[in-house]
Amino acid sequence: MPTSPATSSTTGSRPARTRILLADDHALVRRGVRLILDGEPDLQVVAEAGDGAEAIELARSEQPDLAILDIAMPRLTGLQAARELSKVMPELRILMLTMYDNEQYFFEALKSGASGYVLKSVADRDLVEACRAAMRDEPFLYPGAVTALIRNYLDRVREGGDVPARAITDREEEILKLVAEGHSSKEIADLLVISVKTVERHRANLLQKLGLRDRLELTRYAIRAGLIEP
Repeated sequence: MPTSPATSSTTGSRPARTRILLADDHALVRRGVRLILDGEPDLQVVAEAGDGAEAIELARSEQPDLAILDIAMPRLTGLQAARELSKVMPELRILMLTMYDNEQYFFEALKSGASGYVLKSVADRDLVEACRAAMRDEPFLYPGAVTALIRNYLDRVREGGDVPARAITDREEEILKLVAEGHSSKEIADLLVISVKTVERHRANLLQKLGLRDRLELTRYAIRAGLIEP
C-alpha cells in the first residue's frame, strides 16, 4: 500500500539542511556566526576556513551548498576566493560577510559571483535571511543599501560613466596582496608557480598603474583596497 504524505511526515524525515562553509580569519567572529547559523533548523556550518585559499580547498573537499566569505583575509581575500569558486563550482551560492559598507566592494562582490552582501554589524539580524535568499537564488542586500546604490549607479550612467572599474588585473591583485604581506619575489614565484621575472614584471606594472614608488606605498594601497588588514 503506498505511503501517504501524512505517514511520511511522521517517520521523522526532515528537509536537508543547507550545508555552509564559513570563512573568516577571526576565530571569534566564526564562533559567533556559527552560533547564529547552527541555531536554525535549516542551516548547518560544516566547515570553517581562516583564509581565502583554505576556503577554496574546503569547498572542493566538503562540497557545501553555500559559502559565506569575509572580504579581508590572508593569502586570498574573500573576493578572490569568490571569483575562483564561481569558476570551479558554479552551483555554489556565495555570500560576502563584511565590515565594509563600501560601494566598490559591493560591485566587486557581484562581479565575483556573490549573491548577497551582509554587514557584520547586523549579521545577527540579516545573515539567516540572506542564507535563505541565496538558496532561493535571490539577491540579498542589507537594508538601506539598495536605494543609495541604485541612485549612485543611475547618476553615473546618466553622466556617461559605468560601475567602478578595477585598476588592476586579477593576477596583479594576487601579486600586490603577497607583496604587501611581506613575501619576497622568490616566495611569490613559488606560491603562484610562476617565474621570478614574471613577478618582477607584474610588480613594475603595479607601481606604474597605481602611481606608486615602493613596497611601502604598495602596502598602504593594499590596506585601503581591503586586500590586507592594517
